[in-house]
Amino acid sequence: MKGSEKGRSSKSEVRSRNEFSKELESLRNKNLLRKLTCVEPAGNAHIKIKGQVYTNYSSNDYLGLSTHPEIVRAAAAAIQKFGFGSGSSRLLSGTFPPHAELEERLAKFKKTECVLVFNTGYAANTGVIPAIAGADTVIFSDELNHASIVDGIRLSKADVMVYMHRDMNHLESLLRKSSARRRLVITDTVFSMDGDIAPIKVLASLCERYGSGLMIDDAHGTGVLGKTGRGGLEHFGINGGSIIQMGTLSKAAGCYGAFVAGSKDVIDLLINRARSFMYSTSLPPAVAAAGCTAIDIMGRRSVRLRERLWKNRKHLHDGLEHMGFDTLDSETPIIPVLAGNIDTSLKMGQYLYDNKIFAPAIRPPTVPGDKCRIRFSVTAGHTAEDIDKTLECLKKL
Repeated sequence: MKGSEKGRSSKSEVRSRNEFSKELESLRNKNLLRKLTCVEPAGNAHIKIKGQVYTNYSSNDYLGLSTHPEIVRAAAAAIQKFGFGSGSSRLLSGTFPPHAELEERLAKFKKTECVLVFNTGYAANTGVIPAIAGADTVIFSDELNHASIVDGIRLSKADVMVYMHRDMNHLESLLRKSSARRRLVITDTVFSMDGDIAPIKVLASLCERYGSGLMIDDAHGTGVLGKTGRGGLEHFGINGGSIIQMGTLSKAAGCYGAFVAGSKDVIDLLINRARSFMYSTSLPPAVAAAGCTAIDIMGRRSVRLRERLWKNRKHLHDGLEHMGFDTLDSETPIIPVLAGNIDTSLKMGQYLYDNKIFAPAIRPPTVPGDKCRIRFSVTAGHTAEDIDKTLECLKKL
């Protein structure tokens, strides 16, 4: 490299570093700078941070299956048989038996024709939405939908109409006004920061009336809602039919990965058009094997775990309500406690941390600046003593 070119390169690098530093300083001044916390497992619903044990309310491991011995053994056995890495995209290097078995089990679990496994919920939503919707589509999206849905919509280049949170009158007015040839309504089943549930039965009825497709993100519903944990559709007693369901294996299933359940035509289309599936190395076979065991446990043998989960949820929620905390409209094991502004939520999170309770403050861009909160995620692994101690701590606050 010539001297002048090298000088220009150095100046550019310095300028970039200065810009990054300014952005970080801006985040720091607004109390929006995030840092990673190193944790270790310490038994059910507990973690270790710097050698100290904390009650953990930040995990979505709702049924406590992430350490289940059968799941661990399934993963270990698959590693011995298949190794760990899968090598490439399934379209390039092929499908391992655990991938196919997982999709078959998930299709039976969700009672749909077919399932396609993705690496993450984010990859699923950002792959599926552009594959099934384009510039000729209008997408109707709940204003509190997850960021992965929002980003998937952006990638689709479809027109979008945002309806007020769970407001079916507003949605119907938008559907009625739309003259688009193709329409698609997308919603979370359980909203991950508020813990409330979308009125899927009404949504399905509206979609049928106005000739719209319906896609639900059942990430926080799968394994939690419904008599047998099959999620939002079972919770409302709805036949899956043409509804496209996204779900994850990283929450109630205690594993990793995501999936889309629907008709064979939808799944075949995704195999050919969902870029996050086509151009990503597939899940390690051992992860898929663990998922197979998790689905078996979650579907047929987790009644007591779900009962304990909902009992714990009621214990904490009722205690918070009794003390006058604003838990918004939570209906699920996700229980927000509205703190208000950024500073108040940070102080509240630090107070809990000082009392060995891990429930970090939720701030922008995840929630609006005036609706910062502490998000308690209750699991079957919490004990009555854990929850009593948490409520006693909050009573002092």
